Amino acid sequence: MTEKTYDVVVIGGGPGGYVAAIRASQLGLKTAVIERDKLGGVCLNWGCIPTKALLRSAEVYHLMQNASDFGLKAEGISFDIEAVVKRSRKVSERLSGGIGFLMKKNKIDVIAGEACLTGPTTIAVKSGKGSQTVKAKNIILATGARARTLPDLEPDGDVIWTAKEAMVPKKMPKSLLVIGSGAIGIEFASFYNTMGADVTVVEMVDRILPAEDAE
Repeated sequence: MTEKTYDVVVIGGGPGGYVAAIRASQLGLKTAVIERDKLGGVCLNWGCIPTKALLRSAEVYHLMQNASDFGLKAEGISFDIEAVVKRSRKVSERLSGGIGFLMKKNKIDVIAGEACLTGPTTIAVKSGKGSQTVKAKNIILATGARARTLPDLEPDGDVIWTAKEAMVPKKMPKSLLVIGSGAIGIEFASFYNTMGADVTVVEMVDRILPAEDAE
């Protein structure tokens, strides 16, 4: 087991964590980020960015299907869902790599593994390569969020999905029920509907996108 000491350790390499780490380093503090998955957090890897890539593919597919509206002819239009997903993953991977570059540029150590606070200034980090103890004068918690599950509706990756499974479908479902009409739910509803699935959205309040202004 090895031990390292820093002025600042940020647990979580998402948009809050890596920006905080960069600022700490700019202020002259020896800084590290502990991340158990990929840099960029949910938004970059499993949210905002890859969904936009999926939606772009759906938009192009829709335009091709309606080429005649533009005075064009397109026949035999189809899609390869595996290729669509692969493109969206490449977009995320490229941007995540860009964050890795920013870490190196700002001389920030990136420690891969699961972090556990073991004291006011100590952190145990476990990974497939072993374990280590990290000491820090200051610790920033930027661990992000997880998908909420519903009673008796535990995700199984097959019939019941979280947003993560919906991001990387192995095949296009014939029908889909989306629980929640926030930004994420509506994005998935739009994508799957455009690609041919029969989509139903369930929302507990009286309108979709309830976090947005009513008008």
